[in-house]
Amino acid sequence: MKIDKKLLKITFLGTGTSQGIPMIASKDPVCLSKDSKDKRLRSSVSISWDDKTYVIDCGPDFRQQMLREEVQLVNGVLFTHEHADHTAGLDDLRPFCYIIGEMPIYLNQKTLTSLEERFQYIFSKENRYPGAPSVQPNVVDNNPFYIDSLEVIPIKVLHGNLPVLGYRIQDIAYLTDVKTITSEEKDKLKNLDILIVNALRIEEHPTHFNLQEALDFVEEIQPKKTYFTHISHKLGFHKEVSKKLPKNVFLAFDGLKIEA
Repeated sequence: MKIDKKLLKITFLGTGTSQGIPMIASKDPVCLSKDSKDKRLRSSVSISWDDKTYVIDCGPDFRQQMLREEVQLVNGVLFTHEHADHTAGLDDLRPFCYIIGEMPIYLNQKTLTSLEERFQYIFSKENRYPGAPSVQPNVVDNNPFYIDSLEVIPIKVLHGNLPVLGYRIQDIAYLTDVKTITSEEKDKLKNLDILIVNALRIEEHPTHFNLQEALDFVEEIQPKKTYFTHISHKLGFHKEVSKKLPKNVFLAFDGLKIEA
């Protein structure tokens, strides 16, 4: 069945790394910056089309992000992996569950197992806490699946040794916490309009692309446009780094909205 291409609206809910910017107790100049684009909540995006809105990851800043963007409805959540900066906002799905009932969540088995342990009061079949959000887990493997009318293609990457899922929807791909990716998974990223990928800092890191690795990845994939996310204060000031990037490569910032 052929499905018409949708206009996708992407909002960067957060673009920071696990500790955000400013980082607690840091006197680094970037953490002290007055530029709003240097203030980064934990990384997440929303993707909207027609009357649907899905989010990729809901970290500890999820409530703040939803209030800032005045989001009235979320139809589902796609999780990349189990780390707290990507999952700690799970309980804050409650207001949306009051509207739609069970919230569909999409994640690999490892992430589901972790959430079942950490949020036992949400997933427990017995003595379930009555105020807990209701979720409907959908385990994702390496096969495409659908969210409402749109096909989602999972992209498997490694965050050090930890398996992480990226997602391609139409001609947009969202990859975070990437350090390595196989040639087979890169093949899923051909002919992208927009690539969103992590670029943590200038120095090399054992589990994340640094800036040069991210730029090399862009050169290999050749998307029409790229937005870097999951950024730490060690990358530098937004304004200064932006001036040094190649054409059609941009630093994302919190609240940025794009369409494709």
